[in-house]
Amino acid sequence: MHYWLFKSEPGCFSIDDLSKRPKQTAYWDGVRNYQVRNMLRDEIKVGDLGFFYHSSCVPPGIAGVIEVVKNGYPDFTAWDLNSEHYDPKSTPDNPRWYMVDVRLVKKFPRLITLDEIKRNPQLKEMIINRKGNRLSITPISPREWKIISELAK
Repeated sequence: MHYWLFKSEPGCFSIDDLSKRPKQTAYWDGVRNYQVRNMLRDEIKVGDLGFFYHSSCVPPGIAGVIEVVKNGYPDFTAWDLNSEHYDPKSTPDNPRWYMVDVRLVKKFPRLITLDEIKRNPQLKEMIINRKGNRLSITPISPREWKIISELAK
């Protein structure tokens, strides 16, 4: 099993939105970065766990835990002319983008803020702390997972 940090802007899709979906499950679409596309296609697997991170908000932070329930498959929103994620270079025969399905495991009683993560010396190596990091999904080490899970209690 691997651990991940999945970023989403709460104005677009929040942990509360996920909690309202049937079976608290949804596809994680709209990724338009090749490095993250490769992770979705090749590395992120059923059973992996992720932190659901609210980005581009005040304050940003980790809101809860999700589980991957379907391995990577072509992101069909890229073929939808009406989708904000449309990409004319992606086709069903030659998909350019991928997504996974995730299920809500739990919402934390409080947000673990980015500031709190940055202040914790045990979490200083997390990718989210790197200047210029804009990836929407990043790996989390088992040690980082444990520390953040403890903070959420």
